[in-house]
Amino acid sequence: MISSDVIRGYNDIMILYLLLREPSYGYEISRQIRQMTDEKYIMKETTLYSAFKRMESNGLIESYPGSKTNGKTRTYYKITDKGLSYYREKCEEWKITQEVICKFIEGGN
Repeated sequence: MISSDVIRGYNDIMILYLLLREPSYGYEISRQIRQMTDEKYIMKETTLYSAFKRMESNGLIESYPGSKTNGKTRTYYKITDKGLSYYREKCEEWKITQEVICKFIEGGN
C-alpha cells in the first residue's frame, strides 16, 4: 500500500485523468483508482469527496445530476477547460519532481 501522505498531492491528477476519458461519479472513480493501482492505493471516500468539492470551487471540474439509482440521483463530474490546463501543468510538474527525487534514490536512475 502507498501512504496517503506520499500521494496526497497527486489525487487531483488521478481524478482529472479519469474525467478526461469521460464524465463519471464518485464510486466509479474510486473503483477505477483501486483497479488501476492494483489496489496499492485506495482513496478514502472523504478524501475523494473533499477533492471534488475543492476542485469544483476552483473551477477544475463541474458537477451535474445524472441517473437515479435506488431512488437517489447520482452526481456526475466532468473536467473543465481550466481543469485540463491544470492537469497538463501537474503532469509537467510530476516529471520534474520524479527527476529530482530520483537523484536521491539509490542508484540515481
